[in-house]
Amino acid sequence: MEPRTSRRTTLLSRPAAGTLVAILAALVLAADQFSKHLALTNLPYQEPVEVWGQFLQFYLTRNPGAAFSFGEGVTWVFTIILAAAAVFIVVLAITRVRSRRWAIVLGLLLGGILGNLTDRLIRDPGFLVGHVVDFINTPWMWLGMNPAIYNVADMFIVTMMIGVALLVFIGLRLDGTRERGAVTAAADEPTGDAAGDTPEQDASGDATSRAHED
Repeated sequence: MEPRTSRRTTLLSRPAAGTLVAILAALVLAADQFSKHLALTNLPYQEPVEVWGQFLQFYLTRNPGAAFSFGEGVTWVFTIILAAAAVFIVVLAITRVRSRRWAIVLGLLLGGILGNLTDRLIRDPGFLVGHVVDFINTPWMWLGMNPAIYNVADMFIVTMMIGVALLVFIGLRLDGTRERGAVTAAADEPTGDAAGDTPEQDASGDATSRAHED
């Protein structure tokens, strides 16, 4: 008897998943570095340029630390963290990722990480301690607090970390499978009786089933 799967069974091969991650990461990295080049060549340093009132402004600055200029004296620590995160994602992409959703999220996240890591490696004041170029300011988001200035890489890092949290929440695994008890499994799949299949039995006699996801 064939194991039961959902109607959506298309998974990526490991080479295909790795290629997708690499392409998306390269696109985000290119967009980030190109936008920083435009900012450095066209914006005044630390002077606000209104694009759309308080909704969107450009404010070119350099950040030696993390968000809100935290850790300005230990820039090299953030370089190591970024490098470790990038290596971790690459290893996952090569060895474990089969899900299209995970490949997209991790590819975009990797591109954001590489964007800021590139700044740490090649920009002044030097290798490993380079300052990240930030230039996007959205004052309305901070509710009167001191606004954080960010860049394209930061946007992908934040949004894709949310994406990672969502994929974990719904129980989707890197290989494209998830347990029947995941949050949305009941909505996505018919019951065993409706499908006309019987779930496989494990060694202890308990019924188990995994559903493949894109």
